[in-house]
Amino acid sequence: MKNIFNKNLIKALIIVPTILVAGLSISSCSDDFLNQPAYNSSDTESVFTNIETADAFVQGLYRGLVPTEMFYQLGAGDTVTHSAEDGSTNNSKYNICNYQYDAYTPNTITGIYAAMYAVIERSNIAISRLPTMPASPKRDALLAEAKAIRAFCYYNLIRVYGDVPAIWIPLEEADPSDPSTLYPKRSPRDGIYDRIIADIQESINNLPTSNGSPERLNKQSTNALLARIALYAAGYSLRWDLNTGAPGTMSRRPDNARVQQLYQIADAAAASVINGGTNSLVQAQGGKSGFEALWFNFDRRNFAAVNQEMLWHIAEYGPNTNSAFGVYAHPGSRGGTYGSRKALQFILPSYYLSFNQLDKRRDVACTSYSIYFLNTGAASDTWVDVGTTYSCIMPGKFRISWCVEPQAADARNLNIPIIRYADVLLMYAETQNYLNGGPTAAGIAALQQVRNRAGIGSMAIPSGQQAFEDALVQERKWEFSDEFMLRTDLIRMNRIASEINATKQAMKNLSNRTGQFASTPIYRLYKYHKNAQVYGDPFLAVTYIDLTDPAQIAQVQAVPTSSSGYAAYQTTLKAIALANGQTSTAEDKWYPANMFQAYTSTFNGNARKAVGFTGGFNTLQIGNIIYTKPTGSAENGGTYPNWIEGGGDGLFYGFVPNKTELLPFAAQSAGHPLVDNPNLSQLPGY
Repeated sequence: MKNIFNKNLIKALIIVPTILVAGLSISSCSDDFLNQPAYNSSDTESVFTNIETADAFVQGLYRGLVPTEMFYQLGAGDTVTHSAEDGSTNNSKYNICNYQYDAYTPNTITGIYAAMYAVIERSNIAISRLPTMPASPKRDALLAEAKAIRAFCYYNLIRVYGDVPAIWIPLEEADPSDPSTLYPKRSPRDGIYDRIIADIQESINNLPTSNGSPERLNKQSTNALLARIALYAAGYSLRWDLNTGAPGTMSRRPDNARVQQLYQIADAAAASVINGGTNSLVQAQGGKSGFEALWFNFDRRNFAAVNQEMLWHIAEYGPNTNSAFGVYAHPGSRGGTYGSRKALQFILPSYYLSFNQLDKRRDVACTSYSIYFLNTGAASDTWVDVGTTYSCIMPGKFRISWCVEPQAADARNLNIPIIRYADVLLMYAETQNYLNGGPTAAGIAALQQVRNRAGIGSMAIPSGQQAFEDALVQERKWEFSDEFMLRTDLIRMNRIASEINATKQAMKNLSNRTGQFASTPIYRLYKYHKNAQVYGDPFLAVTYIDLTDPAQIAQVQAVPTSSSGYAAYQTTLKAIALANGQTSTAEDKWYPANMFQAYTSTFNGNARKAVGFTGGFNTLQIGNIIYTKPTGSAENGGTYPNWIEGGGDGLFYGFVPNKTELLPFAAQSAGHPLVDNPNLSQLPGY
């Protein structure tokens, strides 16, 4: 039992799919529906004797498709989202988001490999057994669905590990005398890509246009998946000689004709979705922008309002069918209805400040506040949305206040978004640009749809091929933060090194207030917001004013150090708010923040005291330490804070071109069984 491909281990650990997953029918799902028993290996032959149990088996393939590490570990490090943990404690999240990984705990990823091959094994069973059943449209649709799920698993494996073993039949059907059965080698990724693309192409027309819910793959979502996989197969990746193990380089596959064909496949698949007429972007509704309505309703599980855009999302609901997805990417909460939940990721301020002022996506994707228990000493305490500084801007798409009440203490009832219509539009714009040597009218129109929904439709669209691709790279960052595609998208587009370097320089410029950030205001005046502390609270953003007038800045700097001066200080701040076009009632309060200092600085702490913060007012439920550090070099004694640049630390300090674009396999000390496979080579450089 030394290897994951050992038959007994497979039977014990892998062939146990839960029959049904939440939300797979259009009716509401109860706990009883979710908790039906699982099949084991001895059941598999009987499972495929009737179409109902075969259907249930295929539904079970969706369990485990997105292991926690995909978002928890690899959901950061994409020049947008970063770990809020402390690198000095050898924290795995901090190290991995900074590309400092190796084959040993805690600097490696162990779960994705095992999780994907578990689903691949179950998919292989379905793909092997379904053709033995009587022919019917339903059987053929289930077979196509299983092939698409297997393709998704290999796509995940390749974009994380590069060349991986290719397993196409169930282990119990393999020849036990063949050494490759128990000890498979890495297979060239191009062959795997070609196989899974062909699988989808050959079977996609057997899928229904609707499968009851986008929690199951249908023809549209599988076309979108095909487009994405084809772009990865055609794109750049870290390649090395599997025979010699010599270090590799970032390159495309050597067959340029096949690269062109793959772009054509992606283009046709995306066009099929666009021309299908059943999908569109969620638009403004109920006083919310389209982007806000999309994520608010998604978090609230109001799927009928968003399924036009959410082509495929993984069902997660209840204590037994939930994952840790979304637990880490949120604004953080300290006490109250939501409990004390720590935000373990934050948004780089260079990204937060990159949005056009008209872009409605920023305050959805980024929150400049955290939910805070305010001990006022009164009989009835309260909670507030407290404004933060540049070293603690948090992710906002999956904020806990928008969600439904959790069914388990450490879980969130958040489905996992996989493919959206906005992605299809931007993939189509990309393929049109590549295949035609520049943007076409159709490609421009696709990008324009995304920008129009965001509120930046007036922004100029470049006409040159390279400039248009540059615009698409930035658009994808604005649109897809915290959806676990940006990191590997930048790799397939051969942009990871340049984007990392540009982000490091941007953060230095921000720290020094030079370059594009030369005029970034230091002081912000926040409005005091009480928090409703109810699930489904539609609150979006704390009202603020960026201060640029020297006289007003001097007034806010004069923060009192005792309660005797608070009333006069509030009068001054209210006058500043009114002078900047804000309405302000007698009950309104304001407090300033030095955005370049740490949240915990003396000035920021005293400023918050002016609106009632008392005991514990400098502690947030955010990561471990980043929010306690400044962003500005001037606020850090004239040097960059270590989280931006420091000795053995700093942003992306572990990134090494032509090495860290992929992850190594884990060694024995990290608990990974593959170390005992003599045929499985390590990634060069480890």
